[in-house]
Amino acid sequence: MRRLFRKGERVRNKVDGKVMEVLKYLKTNVVEVKWFDLTSKEVRTNKIKEDKLSKAA
Repeated sequence: MRRLFRKGERVRNKVDGKVMEVLKYLKTNVVEVKWFDLTSKEVRTNKIKEDKLSKAA
């Protein structure tokens, strides 16, 4: 299993450009991430495929 990102690393979503933090790998190519939602002022978590993420600058 290839792992492009490590736990705690900042990544950017290729679809909408949000900067997220990697929480953990769930299974092959699926990553659990968290980000801060500005509209509701909450921390959100989601599961995203690894292919839709890139390293944040």
